[in-house]
Amino acid sequence: MNAVRLSERGNPAARGPIRVLVVDDSALVRQLMTQLLEEDPGIRVVGSAADPYIARDKIKQLDPDVLTLDVEMPRMDGLTFLRNLMRLRPMPVVMVSTLTERGAQVTLDALALGAVDFIAKPKLHVARGLTEYAGLLIEKIKQAAKARVVAPAPVRAGETIATPPVAYRTTHRLIAIGASTGGTEAIREVLSQMPADAPATVIAQHIPGAFSAPFADRLDRHSRMTVIHVERDQELLPGHAYVAPGGRHLRVYRSGARWHCRLGDDDPVRRHRPSVDALFDSVAEHVGANASAALLTGMGDDGARGLLALRKAGAATIAQDEASSVVWGMPGAAVALGAAQETVPLSLVAQKLLAGTAHE
Repeated sequence: MNAVRLSERGNPAARGPIRVLVVDDSALVRQLMTQLLEEDPGIRVVGSAADPYIARDKIKQLDPDVLTLDVEMPRMDGLTFLRNLMRLRPMPVVMVSTLTERGAQVTLDALALGAVDFIAKPKLHVARGLTEYAGLLIEKIKQAAKARVVAPAPVRAGETIATPPVAYRTTHRLIAIGASTGGTEAIREVLSQMPADAPATVIAQHIPGAFSAPFADRLDRHSRMTVIHVERDQELLPGHAYVAPGGRHLRVYRSGARWHCRLGDDDPVRRHRPSVDALFDSVAEHVGANASAALLTGMGDDGARGLLALRKAGAATIAQDEASSVVWGMPGAAVALGAAQETVPLSLVAQKLLAGTAHE
């Protein structure tokens, strides 16, 4: 992956409060976003813009640390603006998306272009839930300000990256992957390097329910494996990758000689559903040393304890390194716990996962 880093702009924290520019064609949304963000003393909204042309000028004038960007904008669509921004002046961008199929597709395109994260559009005139929304928005802005901005090279449907051949077992082996912020593209890169007959792979990515099916479809287009959005309990087959649906836990269990997965609607784990810890714990219990697992980029610490459980169960455990992570929260927490046998760049994760399923 070709990456553009933010190092030339220095550390935003050294400049005091995080400087945010809000870009949205709705005056009400601009006003609400500004009000919610400025509840935190560590954030300062330095301006707002109703369209990308105004935003372009204000970026030059105000030098913001983070941009919030509506996915659908007048005069110039949000994706065109984002593409130009990442080419000319890469900076952290949090997309503000509608929770619709169209919104999901555009948002995933934006993440592929280098946006750090996304959040749903605030529901105007709905007071209930705004406090929780404000907390999530503030958290995402603070994480974005510290993120490594990545402007990946375009990837065409069906394009894959060659990996060295590995003698691996499929029937009795399983791969597990967990991620959050930055994970949609990180997982795409890992799967793009997997062979068509790779061991069955289970995936937990923090993502809203409206986005997980389009996400699985996107992965399927860029992978030799068959990628499935899990909608029912089913057997896990070699050559297939199984994506947890947003809002539901995904767990693995053994039935006879076969691995299966099941969905759960029980409480969130570490505030997340799907939870990486929930998935990893189930793999540690039912697969153990026959598994290899990777914890990729993401904020927070979900998955760190699950990866430790996997290591104690004899599985091969991998954490993405800090330099290639958009946010080194989850993998960093795993490294701090001693959960990862290896810490490697994203470009080597697939190879290491496959090596973990190799013949002894």
